[in-house]
Amino acid sequence: MNTLDSPTAKKTDRPRLAPGDTVRVHTLIVEGDRERVQVFQGTVIRIRKGGAQANFTVRRIASHGVGVERTFLLHSPRVEKIEVLRSSKVRRAQLYYLRKRQGRSARLRERSTRTTEE
Repeated sequence: MNTLDSPTAKKTDRPRLAPGDTVRVHTLIVEGDRERVQVFQGTVIRIRKGGAQANFTVRRIASHGVGVERTFLLHSPRVEKIEVLRSSKVRRAQLYYLRKRQGRSARLRERSTRTTEE
């Protein structure tokens, strides 16, 4: 049995992600002999499920309007924490069309959460 496919390799404290979510990913960066946590905040444009090899891609707009995409392994020990800041209503599984859009046309409508009050 492959060690990557074993159930102990998965991290169970991960939130349920969906395309269109705005997330803040805290990753451990090693520079020489020092370690630090780097935060990458953006919109989830893709999720690939595959057990222990599941990954997701986050896109953000950096300075001067340059788009930056980064792919993270969902169950990697280098990913310390994933925070879901907001969820958006989307009708696609992969949001590659956001690469061509800028400004207001790249906005996603926030998903409404209903609470049942009686």
